[in-house]
Amino acid sequence: MLKHGAIPPTDGLEITVDHSEQGALVRLNGRLGIDSSPDLRDRLLDMLAEKPPKTIIVDLTETSYIDVSGIATLIEALKLARNRQSRLCLKGLQGRVFRFFEVSGLLTLFTTSSCRDDSSFAAAELR
Repeated sequence: MLKHGAIPPTDGLEITVDHSEQGALVRLNGRLGIDSSPDLRDRLLDMLAEKPPKTIIVDLTETSYIDVSGIATLIEALKLARNRQSRLCLKGLQGRVFRFFEVSGLLTLFTTSSCRDDSSFAAAELR
């Protein structure tokens, strides 16, 4: 069963989360910065708290901007996911956001290539 929940845009960021038995897909739309990263942090930490999903995919396809606070939020969630035997991966890195990850060396920390696409997720085929 697929559950869907969205948080209204806060300072230019909309967070949409789709849950299935296999994992969670977190779609970000807008700017992930100092004003919006606390909402994403709270959402990710809540998901990883009690019984974390096997996989969390953070889709950055519609993310136009990211700053250090957004990166810190993603790194914190990655560390917690690894401690909880969950997998957090990034999808849709492109443009300036991709360049930021590339120049900072952060691409080596995150899984970006083995994430399933949205249609696979919707069909609950995450592994």
